[in-house]
Amino acid sequence: MKKVTNVFWISLALVLLAVAYGAFAPDNFAEVTGNIEGFLTTSFGWYYLLIVSIMVLFCLFFLISPMGQIKLGKENEKPEFSFITWVSMLFSAGMGIGLVFWGSAEPLSHFAINPATAEPESAEAFRESMRFTFFHWGIHAWAIYGVVALVLAYFQFRKGEPGLISSTLKPLFGDKMKGPWGILVDVIAIFATAIGVATTLGFGAIQINGGLSYLFTGIPNDNFIVQIIIIVVVTVLFTISAWSGVSKGIKYLSNTNMVLAIILLIMVVIVGPTLLILNTFTDTIGSYVQNIAQMSFRTAPVDSEERAWIDGWTIFYWAWWISWAPFVGIFIARVSRGRTIRQFLTGVLMIPAIFSFIWFATFGTTAMDVQKSGVDLTGLLTEETLFAIFNELPLGIIMSIVAVILIAVFFVTSADSATFVLGMQSTNGSLDPANTVKISWGVSVSLIAVILLSTGGLDALQTALIIAAFPFSFIMLMMMGSFYKAINLEYKAIKRKR
Repeated sequence: MKKVTNVFWISLALVLLAVAYGAFAPDNFAEVTGNIEGFLTTSFGWYYLLIVSIMVLFCLFFLISPMGQIKLGKENEKPEFSFITWVSMLFSAGMGIGLVFWGSAEPLSHFAINPATAEPESAEAFRESMRFTFFHWGIHAWAIYGVVALVLAYFQFRKGEPGLISSTLKPLFGDKMKGPWGILVDVIAIFATAIGVATTLGFGAIQINGGLSYLFTGIPNDNFIVQIIIIVVVTVLFTISAWSGVSKGIKYLSNTNMVLAIILLIMVVIVGPTLLILNTFTDTIGSYVQNIAQMSFRTAPVDSEERAWIDGWTIFYWAWWISWAPFVGIFIARVSRGRTIRQFLTGVLMIPAIFSFIWFATFGTTAMDVQKSGVDLTGLLTEETLFAIFNELPLGIIMSIVAVILIAVFFVTSADSATFVLGMQSTNGSLDPANTVKISWGVSVSLIAVILLSTGGLDALQTALIIAAFPFSFIMLMMMGSFYKAINLEYKAIKRKR
């Protein structure tokens, strides 16, 4: 069960081919992937908007449906992790390091650089920036993760199937999923996960380098040697954590993440523009709820500038979350055994989204308030923005130190979770993949990140990840159909027994 399958070797070969292309012909790779991504976002933006909205409705249906009482596991099974630890794991794997950097950078961009429709730095741009940030990081993003996680957890823990994406399609395609078609499905999932964690390691090293450089003048920014050191340290840490397993390493790291994130959040609320933060949060919740339907289906068919904004932000985000769905969905499924569907969807859809809203209201509002005070943050790199904001607040040095530690722990947790998922998918869905397999993947993706940092191929590989979202979106649609077919049959059988 713990032996690697053909899926491992095929996936590894494809990943290495993509990396070799990006490393040895970065300009050509960037041009090709950029053209494909541009075609997909401009020609299929409507498709992304529709399918993500369908995923939201799918999750909401099962949240309120009587079928929500069905357990993701056997009837007598209890959850493996406490509620707080479980939510911490969801948050760490699903958003993690992205919240730290984009918490201030995205609202600031919508407000001062590239608003959706309003004039830069206007009152309307302020409201609009927060509304769209809530939209991009809210329920829609978590519904994408929730679909993969729900379907996989149901088939794995309720039906006893292997923890593979291909196993969830058996109600539709039967034994065909044991052959080449099943291998193709699992290879796409592993490819997306491996490329995703490699690019995250690369960009994470750049971001930590930027933060350390901003804090300590002796550390050069955007320095390859510094970034290699960061990747080596992170690799050692997540390897140690991976060796200890989910119930120890990832569990403790996730709990640490949440504690540090809450401490940093409370500090900013207290020393930042407290009343403005509270008012902005309340106002944006209302605006988000009021406009969620319009934002969900907005294509701006006759306004080229607005359409370009939608393609560059909303469509990009939907494709990005879909590309991360194999990794995050599989991990969430792994840690959700023993919960009912209703408990699961409440935890996955609502709680992380609400925390994200609080986070963005706090850091986004503070960033825009600093910008309005006359400090120009728009010319800074994304990784520098947060520390520049702290520089304008009381206790700025302390908050910067907490932020660097938080980023590092998020970084390690994401890499650890991803290598665990890669290990699962490479060993026929094993719940406890061999340490050698996990570490092999961890070292491999770290080397890939170093190679791409040295050749400048990270951006193109990230674009390749976005492209991989397109075929996986069709797999997700089939997963939803397969799940509905299977659970509907089970629910009818349960009703007959009553």
